[in-house]
Amino acid sequence: MTSPILLTGGTGTLGRLVLARLRAADHDVRVLSRRPRDDEPGVTYALGDVATGNGLEAALDDVHTVLHLAGGPRGDAAAAQVVAEHARRARVGHLVAISVVGADAMPLRYFREKAGLERAIAAAEVPWTVLRAAQFHDFVLTLARSLAKLPVTPVPRMRLQSVDADEVAHRLVDLALAGPAGLVPDLVGPEVYDAPDAVRAYLRARGSRRPVLVFGLPGKVGRAYRDGANLAVEPVGHGERSWADFLEERGGADAVAQPPIVAA
Repeated sequence: MTSPILLTGGTGTLGRLVLARLRAADHDVRVLSRRPRDDEPGVTYALGDVATGNGLEAALDDVHTVLHLAGGPRGDAAAAQVVAEHARRARVGHLVAISVVGADAMPLRYFREKAGLERAIAAAEVPWTVLRAAQFHDFVLTLARSLAKLPVTPVPRMRLQSVDADEVAHRLVDLALAGPAGLVPDLVGPEVYDAPDAVRAYLRARGSRRPVLVFGLPGKVGRAYRDGANLAVEPVGHGERSWADFLEERGGADAVAQPPIVAA
């Protein structure tokens, strides 16, 4: 009997997709959860918290591979350090984590947290792999939906390279089942596009004719976006599903009226 794969963030957008792919490949998965949940075939839930480390020692029992996908707008670096230290103590054979394209270049807290996560994973004395992915199409949809609530839709001038979450899940599972590889090539969508164009496409899908007001972001953040610091540089892997494909496959106006999905 093979040891289970421990998955943190298994109930989020990316985590659910990774869990489904691992189960489709018939791997037993142990999902770390802060709330009690009923086990499922091939899936057990372990109570634990990556922020405090509570429950991690038990959750890591007999685990060779950890997929660390838990994250949020703050605390990622500290949580990664907690997970990495517990993985070291448990003699984990492979620690895999998700980061974001531009982690070491964008002057925003979210990106700085991801850069801290990468440093914590690399310093853990555990064989590791880190994948940087672009923001998900789901994130762009959430952003467009939020901006479109105003009579005039304000959109910052920036370029995006968003990627399909399921393609990221596919890549993460492949990496987890392979050997440790360090920082691997970024994974991004098939094209670079302008954020205002993405919002215009969303508005058309809704049948809305609201005007779009494009504005530049000030200061260091605006300069970073103008310089493309949020975009990947070679070597890089490209997904196949574009933002336009995502919008169309979500069903246009019917789909975009659904509650938002939170990106990882």
